[in-house]
Amino acid sequence: MVIILERNKKLTGLRWKLVSTYLLLVFLTILLINSFISESLRINYVNEKKISLLTQSNIIADRLLPYIYEINSKYVNEMVTDIVMRLSIELKSRVMVSDLNGKILIDSYNTFEGERLNEEELSLALLGKNVAKQHFLPKYGRVMYVAVPITNKGRILGAVFISSSLEEIFSNIKRTMEKFMILSFFSLAITAFISFVFADIISNPIEKLTEAVKKMAQGKFNQKVEVYGNDEISNLGRAFNLMTTKLEQVDKQRREFVANVSHELRTPLSSIKVLSESLIHQDDTPKEIYKEFLRDIDSEVDRLNKIIDNLLYLVDLEKENIHLDYQLTYVNYLIQKVISSLKPLADKKNIEISFVEKEKIQVMLDKFKVQQSLINVIGNAIKYTPENGKIHIEIYSEQNNFVIKVKDNGIGIPEDELPFIFDRFYRVDKARARKTGGTGLGLSITQQLIALQQGEIKVESEVNKGTTFYILLPLKAAV
Repeated sequence: MVIILERNKKLTGLRWKLVSTYLLLVFLTILLINSFISESLRINYVNEKKISLLTQSNIIADRLLPYIYEINSKYVNEMVTDIVMRLSIELKSRVMVSDLNGKILIDSYNTFEGERLNEEELSLALLGKNVAKQHFLPKYGRVMYVAVPITNKGRILGAVFISSSLEEIFSNIKRTMEKFMILSFFSLAITAFISFVFADIISNPIEKLTEAVKKMAQGKFNQKVEVYGNDEISNLGRAFNLMTTKLEQVDKQRREFVANVSHELRTPLSSIKVLSESLIHQDDTPKEIYKEFLRDIDSEVDRLNKIIDNLLYLVDLEKENIHLDYQLTYVNYLIQKVISSLKPLADKKNIEISFVEKEKIQVMLDKFKVQQSLINVIGNAIKYTPENGKIHIEIYSEQNNFVIKVKDNGIGIPEDELPFIFDRFYRVDKARARKTGGTGLGLSITQQLIALQQGEIKVESEVNKGTTFYILLPLKAAV
């Protein structure tokens, strides 16, 4: 049963569809060509025969004209009969001569002499017309009747009537078409062979691609197909390879994301559990210890809420559920507002924040999202800058953008880690990040918020010398 299904699958596959399509097209083309050739040969041969018989009939009429007046005399009759008989043999046709009343005077077959012939062609010839028509006789097959008048100075004296078989013509056409059919058969066989080859060339890559897709459906995203040439199928293969690479990256990010989320959530939960168990199992715990432990638990709960809020915000960003509320914003004032809100944190570490306004910038943007981005970037600068450090902020325009530059003299970021700092949960110094309360989501959110407003964020850094962030936003936003 399985073998039968496999055979049916192959017979209905792309290869057989291509082969059958090619063969059907070629067969129909050959059929049309053969029909056209057959009809063309028939028309040409019959027309040639018609012209030839009309010409010969007129020649006979001209030759018999001098004798037509005395055709009843024995000598003239015998002479005319001899001429008609010779011409009949030459033309391989039956030749008859009639008088003005349609009576047959001479018949090369000696059958109708003395009888009146009522054929339409003869009647029309006696009216002065040259006539040639085809007929089918059950006994003799296809024949052509030709009749022309014998005239002298416009006066009709009689007519020449010729009956000629067309079977030889149709036999020649049939033999010719048989040769064409043999040639057509070989052409069809060659086409079948070539179509099989080309069908394999087309279907094999698709079959390999199908197998790779089936493996991907099983979760094996590292599939690649070999690509040759530069046609549509090879382009499909390249697109597939690119898709698998992207899917591998997405799957890797997904696994890392799940692992990071699990780790980030487990850490505060573990702390909460340890603290709560300590309170449960300790008898006569002083009130101060209770408060201290509860403050720690409260801090860890806040940390959990912050992680969850950031995760939900990232989900909204990816689902494009975030709507931009463009407002005319004085960016210089917005930066000053962010600096003022973060100054208490900087003062705790005695960090000096300077702000240089090279230009006054007033543009349409979503000021709350830009404010959130600035809080993340400047907040990180404060976190990772040691005590008595400096943070320098500038605003200026550059071509079609305005730039907010945030430079610190903090711990810096190693060069090999710079490409990853915008990834979720990525932290250069994980131990330090936990102490400062970082989740590794701030820069990822910042990058997406800036990108939503057709902007870009760049970073330069050197270990132990500091880090510089550049936030580029368009001067004319596409609202």
